[in-house]
Formats: sequence, C-alpha cells, structure tokens
Amino acid sequence: MAGFSLLVLIAAGLVIWSVSESDPYVAPRPEQSAGRISPAEATSTLRLLTEAVEGRDASASAQLAPADDTVSRDLLTSVVANADLLDIEDFALRYIDVSGAIGADGTWTAAVDATWAFGGYDPGPSRAEVLVRFSSVGGGASIVDIGGGDRVTPLWLAGPATVRQTSDVLVLAEGTGAAVERSAARYLAQGRAAIPVVRRVLPQWRGPLVLEVPASEQQFDRSLDAEPGDYSGIAAVTANPDLSSVPGAPVHVFINPAQFDDLRAQGAQIVITHEAAHVATDAASTRSMPQWLLEGFADYVALRDVTLPDSRTSAQVIEQVRADGLPDALPGLPDFDATTGHAGAAYEAAWIVCRVLAERAGERELVRFYESVKDGTPVDAALKASFSWSEQQLVRAWRTRLSDLAA
Repeated sequence: MAGFSLLVLIAAGLVIWSVSESDPYVAPRPEQSAGRISPAEATSTLRLLTEAVEGRDASASAQLAPADDTVSRDLLTSVVANADLLDIEDFALRYIDVSGAIGADGTWTAAVDATWAFGGYDPGPSRAEVLVRFSSVGGGASIVDIGGGDRVTPLWLAGPATVRQTSDVLVLAEGTGAAVERSAARYLAQGRAAIPVVRRVLPQWRGPLVLEVPASEQQFDRSLDAEPGDYSGIAAVTANPDLSSVPGAPVHVFINPAQFDDLRAQGAQIVITHEAAHVATDAASTRSMPQWLLEGFADYVALRDVTLPDSRTSAQVIEQVRADGLPDALPGLPDFDATTGHAGAAYEAAWIVCRVLAERAGERELVRFYESVKDGTPVDAALKASFSWSEQQLVRAWRTRLSDLAA
C-alpha cells in the first residue's frame, strides 16, 4: 500500500508542476480534415449530377450532398424533380474555374457553365454561367448550393417548384403547396387568355408562352442577375433565361410577385398580355428598337380590346402633362426607369404614339412599321414608308393628342 501511495503522490506532483509553469498546458486537439479546393473532384461531381438529372434519378443526386446536410440534399433532389416536371433537355454542366477563396466553413465556389432547355417549349437550349458551392472536406466534392452571387440563378435549379402546363403555356412557380398550386393555376389561365389577344394583331404567332414565377423579389432579382431595386415597381419582365439576348434563344416572362400580386384582375391580365406581345416579337433580342416603340407596341396589343376610358388608361401621362406641360420628344429609355416614379406615364405616352400611328394608316401598317424598325430600318425611313410622316410630324400629332387628353 505504501508503494501505491508514493506513486499517486508522484503523479499528482507531476500534474501540479506541469500546470504551474509559465507556458500553460494545452491538450492536443483531434485532427480535423481541412477544406480544400479540388477542381478535378468538382468536375466528377458535376458529371454525376448531370447523369442523375438526365436519368431522373433523385436518389443519385441526393448522394452528391454532404452526408448530414438535409438542406443540400433536398435542393439536389428537387433539381431532379423539376427536371422531370419540365422535361429538361440538353442538360450539361461544365466546370469553368474557382470563384473566390475557400470559406471558413471549408466550402468553396466555382463558376459552372450550365445548359438546359424546357422540352416542348424552348426552341433551343439556354446557356449561362451559374455558381455552385462545393465542400471538399474528406473525400470527394459534395454540392452544398447552386446559384447566387454575381451570376444568374435559373429558377428550376433554385429549389422545389410547381409546374402547370398546357400545349401552349407553361408555368414554373417557385415553391410547393396549396397556395402555390392556386397561383400557378391562375397564371396558367392568364397566359392562355393572352395568346388569342396577341394573335389578333400578330396572327402568325402560335406561342408557346413560358411564365416563371419566383416566390420573392429577391429570387426574381437572382433569376435576372439584377441588383436589388433594379426592377422595383416592375410587375414582369420578358427576357432570355440565360440573359444572352441572342436571336432565336428561348424567351420567358419573369413575374415579380412583390408588384404583380398587388394588381387587380384586369391589370394583371394586361401585364401578362403585354409581356406575351414581347415574346411574340422576340423583343428580348431587339437592340436597335426605340423604347417608345418597343413598349408602346406591346401596350397597343394588350389594350387593343380593353374597354376603359382614356381617363383611366392614360391617367398618369395626363396628370404629368397638366403639371409639367407637353413633352418635347418621344419617351426615351431613361423615362422607362421604374426608379424615377414616372415610368407609368412613359408607358402610357408610348402607347398613345402607337395609337396615333394605327389611326393614321391602320393596324397592319403599324405592325409593318414595327417589324421594319426591328429589322434595322431607321425610324424616319420606316415612318415615311408606312405613314408618309417624318418623326417630327409624328411628334406633332402625338403632342396634339396629349393636349386633347389633358384638356
């Protein structure tokens, strides 16, 4: 027993001595796997996700998320579910390069070239750079998130979604559940109602019409790679899903729920029909068109058969003329900036220009004029060919109409 006591005392003395020195004792931490950037592993993971999407294999996509990350797993399974609902074609993911440094949590982000098409609705594939966040802790590269940052975030890659469709209209709405189902059904009905209205002016157009409906203004901005506030006050935008502005690329209508959901039923329908007119004329790829003709023509189509008095349909421009006098020139691009607070008056003023032209020589000449300018004919030359007017004469006739309305 005495020997045992001596050993205990010696051991206790060693512990006391070690913690009383000037350098404190620190127990060693267990080794941890540090995060790392691995382009080769990321490339392999992207290939596996491509195969999972092409094979509509949700279980395979789930295995590409970090082991205990249910959020990432749900995201990846939703990508496959959305691909099935949308009949995604021509899908491909190609690793490009690292974007930024490795994070404190061991994750890192890469720019990835994504290609996809909505089967039966898109005339060809969209192609855009998206950001994919990886975790390379341990073996392989797991996918943590898709989208965000300073790149476009395709809605179908952003999480669970609801799809409603007919042969001529497709609605892709972010989220699931009864409320989203009801909203998607409403958008589908509005899209279907828009097509025959557009065809009364543009009979050669048969659709289809694709409506993408983010759940929030933040996701709306992400879908269009826009800065917060860029589309404040705008209910919907027609654009290429990859923002390419390439002629012949898919053209979709993106709805801003923060603005659109505040509209009354008739106003909401007019917005959808206005955007459908943009789709029908491939406005997303139009670069030389004056803004007053681009927007005024779409409003002409949308409002052609609406039975409302001018005091309502032109209320904002009438108020502006009464307050500031007649404008000197047709509305230009800055006038349509929603952040100015006067964009509504600009849209109304542009619509009135197109009404004046249609009354001058008929609707067919208005369409011919629009198409001629879209094809690159200078406005003055196209005006003379269709209406025997110069732009100066058009401005005078338009100012006279505004004066009559404001009287």
